Amino acid sequence: MDPVYYKILHVFSLLVLTAWTFAAFANPVPETKRRTLIVTGVAALLMLISGFAMLAKLYGGHLQGWMIVKMACWLAFVSLVGIAYRRPHLRGTLSLIGFSALLIALVMVYAKPF
Repeated sequence: MDPVYYKILHVFSLLVLTAWTFAAFANPVPETKRRTLIVTGVAALLMLISGFAMLAKLYGGHLQGWMIVKMACWLAFVSLVGIAYRRPHLRGTLSLIGFSALLIALVMVYAKPF
């Protein structure tokens, strides 16, 4: 499959994951927890699969430093939804962590410092 399709799926999954994560920060009521966790879980899985598919197609499966940092940002961002429902009083801090993880991941993709 062409890597362009993986990129489209990767970015679309990122948009869905980001939107639903910040929606959980805005309104962490128990009634929406199940649906939000399902949607963000599926989006995170699609993002992971498409990312590794691009890694295999474009880089021959060889990990570089910026990819490891990006995976750590992905892991941090994915975990924020569950924490938002367990600790709603930390929404401001979690939002800051989420924005930071997204910014670091974007810098890794475009600057590739490692």
